[in-house]
Amino acid sequence: MGHLPPYAPMTARLGPLPPRSRDELYGYEMKWDGVRALGYVEGGRLRLVSRNGLDVTVAYPELGPLADAVAGAAVLDGEIVAFGPRGHPSFAALQPRMHQRDPAKIRMLARTTPVTYLIFDILHRGDATAIRLPYVERRDLLDRTISAGERWDVPPYSPGGGAAAFRTSHELRLEGVVAKRLTSAYQPGRRSGDWVKVKHFRTQEVVVGGWKPGEGRRARGIGSLLLGVRDPAGRLVYAGHVGTGFTEAALADLGARLAPLARATSPFADEVPREHARHAHWTEPVLVGEVRYAEWTGDGRLRHPSWRGLRPDRRAEDVVREPG
Repeated sequence: MGHLPPYAPMTARLGPLPPRSRDELYGYEMKWDGVRALGYVEGGRLRLVSRNGLDVTVAYPELGPLADAVAGAAVLDGEIVAFGPRGHPSFAALQPRMHQRDPAKIRMLARTTPVTYLIFDILHRGDATAIRLPYVERRDLLDRTISAGERWDVPPYSPGGGAAAFRTSHELRLEGVVAKRLTSAYQPGRRSGDWVKVKHFRTQEVVVGGWKPGEGRRARGIGSLLLGVRDPAGRLVYAGHVGTGFTEAALADLGARLAPLARATSPFADEVPREHARHAHWTEPVLVGEVRYAEWTGDGRLRHPSWRGLRPDRRAEDVVREPG
């Protein structure tokens, strides 16, 4: 491993479907509810790198045989997805896979909750970069580079037909679609308007800055998390609290992760409402999670957030309010 250059993933902006008059200028892909990963295939081996630059290869051993299905060296872009009991992508099912580093537990989870790598782009092939090629040419190159396998796939895209693709994504219980300009190049590390993610529901990455004890049977543990996002100046500002969406296992895991992060003062740059601050257990703002929510309020709070899970593939310093 060694001669393939490092890349950073290109990301999409949140927005509506392109207007009908521009529909044919875009290709539409399903938006998968998983974790983004670049796959570096070289010397008969696969190396997986998360969006925040961490090598996560060890967590997904069932994807290793992909290296034998790729024609030569390549850098691939895609989403690692776990499917729930009903056959739909499940972010909850993926949670234990994302954090696990114990070899025995990884082997067991690879059998009980296997993942699939859904590959939608190619950045490098052999000795040449592919990022300057138009999207349609990269997709053609991708199809010619990878052979089918049990734990990986190259899902199709639809040139035009955005409204139909969006309806299909809803029927399949997916997050939505990503509209990609057919003539666009790949822009590593950039959030570009050439890619537009169109969602059925809103999600937001958040930084955990503290927690409040629960009531009743949760009185000795976490009742809700205090959340923040970075403002344009890079300060962590309070964005509200979330007390729903947790499983008992998730609460136990969060308690274990937050205990060594305890601190005496609030990590937020602004004032946390007194009803939350007076009972708060403050923590170092390093854990990143994701919530589903209804809207942002006028004072910058998440309305009706529900916890979806931790995001170890994100860096706390990069968490900002989702545009759009």
